[in-house]
Amino acid sequence: MLISPKRKFNLGFFSPNVSNNQRFVGIWYVDGPKNSFVWVANRDKPIFDKNGVFTIEKNGNLVVKNGRGDLMWTSNVAAMNNNCTAHLSDYGNLMMFNGNNRELWQSFHHPTDTFLPEMRFYLDEVLRSWTSESDPSPGRYSLGVNTRGSPQIVIFDGEKRRWRSGYWDGRIFTGVTDMKPEYLHGFKLYNEGDKLYFTYTVSDPSDLVRFHISPTGYELEQRWDKDNENWSIIQSHPSGDCDLYNLCGNFAKCDITYLKKCICLVGFVPKDLGQWNARNWSEGCVRRKEVECRGNNSVLKSGSGKKDGFFEIEKIKLPDFADTAYLQNIDECRSMCLENCSCTAYAFVSGINCMMWSGDLVDMQQFQEGGNTLYVRLADSEFAGSNKTVKIVVISVMVAGAFLVCMVVFLLCKYKAKTRVSNKINQMETSVPTRSGEFSMNTSGAGDLSIEGHQGSGSELIFFSFSGVAAATDNFSNENKLGQGGFGPVYKGKLLCGVEIAVKRLSRKSGQGVEEFKNEIKLIAKLQHRNLVRLMGCCIEGEEKMLFYEYMANRSLDSFLFDPVKQAQLDWRKRFNIIEGIARGLLYLHRDSRLRIIHRDLKASNILLDEEMNPKISDFGMARIFGGNENEANTNRVVGTYGYMAPEYAMEGLFSGKSDVYSFGVLLLEIICGRRNTSYRSNEHSGIIGYAWQKWDEGTPMDLVDRSIWDECQYDEALRCIQLALICVQDMAVHRPSISSIVLMLETDNIRLPLPRQPTYTSMRKHEDAETWNEKQDFSANNVTISVIVGR
Repeated sequence: MLISPKRKFNLGFFSPNVSNNQRFVGIWYVDGPKNSFVWVANRDKPIFDKNGVFTIEKNGNLVVKNGRGDLMWTSNVAAMNNNCTAHLSDYGNLMMFNGNNRELWQSFHHPTDTFLPEMRFYLDEVLRSWTSESDPSPGRYSLGVNTRGSPQIVIFDGEKRRWRSGYWDGRIFTGVTDMKPEYLHGFKLYNEGDKLYFTYTVSDPSDLVRFHISPTGYELEQRWDKDNENWSIIQSHPSGDCDLYNLCGNFAKCDITYLKKCICLVGFVPKDLGQWNARNWSEGCVRRKEVECRGNNSVLKSGSGKKDGFFEIEKIKLPDFADTAYLQNIDECRSMCLENCSCTAYAFVSGINCMMWSGDLVDMQQFQEGGNTLYVRLADSEFAGSNKTVKIVVISVMVAGAFLVCMVVFLLCKYKAKTRVSNKINQMETSVPTRSGEFSMNTSGAGDLSIEGHQGSGSELIFFSFSGVAAATDNFSNENKLGQGGFGPVYKGKLLCGVEIAVKRLSRKSGQGVEEFKNEIKLIAKLQHRNLVRLMGCCIEGEEKMLFYEYMANRSLDSFLFDPVKQAQLDWRKRFNIIEGIARGLLYLHRDSRLRIIHRDLKASNILLDEEMNPKISDFGMARIFGGNENEANTNRVVGTYGYMAPEYAMEGLFSGKSDVYSFGVLLLEIICGRRNTSYRSNEHSGIIGYAWQKWDEGTPMDLVDRSIWDECQYDEALRCIQLALICVQDMAVHRPSISSIVLMLETDNIRLPLPRQPTYTSMRKHEDAETWNEKQDFSANNVTISVIVGR
């Protein structure tokens, strides 16, 4: 190793992934964090043996060569002499000097993925992420400085912008809410001739601080926590949906306090209302009324003499692509923008001066604190004759009146429903024959449903007419269609009072039928739990049979979990909260509700997410009620989804609470891995369970964790969840924990989890592979049986 004078940094050969024996020359910290590499020389040309050389050649250049003498990296400086020396500083900078002690080259001018204190980061330099945690080759994400208007940090995903910091005003980056002007944050911008560069100075020189572009596309400011021996994240960007670049499209702002996140600016309306209401905001917004100005001059459209005005928006992240002009005050800035018809908006920011935007306004975010004031150009008619106070009063009165009317109608409907829906369901009971073995009266009949206050009788449901449902869903239009399940299509609807609902319509061709329809009404009509979706009403008219649920804004878990773009929004903390929520929902069904209910079809698509990403278990068409002291039942028709079914249920039709536990274990592995169970089926693996066991058995269970959440993942929690998942998917039901034990294991750290047993299918497969291997040998070998298998 080459070690800095005060033993802060090492330089030498390293291998980030010992399994593939690739070696690189890099710089890392002497004490504290392991595998925290701050610079890599031959990052895209690894050496595949231990015979590599790092040296100064006769021409004075630093070089890395492999054992055959092939050049893998060079500093590429024309030193013109062979009397050069290299020095590693305590800032982590590798520098090269000639015989006269003149600096020839330094690693700080050729950064890889990390920005360190005291480094000069020039505005034409770029940080490039690693491809993965174990592969330092240049990845898909890069970080640089955009200098248009005023410098700002930008993260790129390939050629596309992913996040930007907002403009530098001499003290802070205006788009980073954690930075306050009254504090010193360590950043400074210097001018070296015609070249600008940023530096960062830590307040305590003993602190280890780094800025890092992660393989998953996040800019992380991290400080080494000596007590806990890990990197603590001070800042992480993007930090949420609204931080993603231009999430809401042109002329719209993102507001995390707003239910739907995206809002058109005043004077603008959605370009495509249908897509906007479906939460596809990429089209953005357009002007409601065109401005009087036209072209690139101050000519008026109609000669009316009217002038455009400016609407003030406070505490906002200013749009991208600004131009600056140095003027005396904000009035001059306003006049200059008004006289230029191509000027869309302006702002006057201390430390930057006058800023103006031409064309579309993109990537705006509404802050609660901080930000700047933006003035957006609007037509004069948007302001003419308007009395804001009167408007607010009138709108408030209209909204309040509409709300009262809706409440009266709602309560009246509910009152009438109490006398009608019970009769409707009773008619179904007598008119529809029961399928043998699937909805048997001895385990889940009407007698069971009447226990303790007629749970599931339907008396609390609202009964809707078919015409009312058709109006609420725009006659079941494709634009309102949310998806298609085994039951039938699901539509988004909106009642007259503004309440949004999800309408599940029984398809005549559905494999599920009236049995499942009755089942779902009876099972969840009165179930009340924060992690169960709420049934609001139903429609039974002729051959039409529909169920109405509360509308879940973020739809189902699988739409996030298995989407390469969206899965990063589910960070580890959100995933762990979802895991806990599903477990608590199952605990209510299995133990705490009035009747013990087995779901039988627990999977990612049946977990819905509300606005705050709270999970809600849905789709009870396959569920069964257990009466009395029953613990296990048998069915003649196995229903559910293969891959999630417990072995005893799929092969013998036996189901119990442990069947749901098995499904929960598979779902838990999917949440951790970010991949579907079926995506692991190959010659090497028998699905996600086989793959998980292999990683557990090899002692590398953390390889299962989704790479998009690797940086912020809590190691202990993730490892505990992996072990718990393997316990839940044990072949025999008796070896699986109860759902109450699972909740306790998730919420308590000091409970020691039992070691999982190897899944039968996986062990059989390995045994077959071993036999095949032995048959190919020229010598005899005895097979050895391992009696106890423990994850390393």
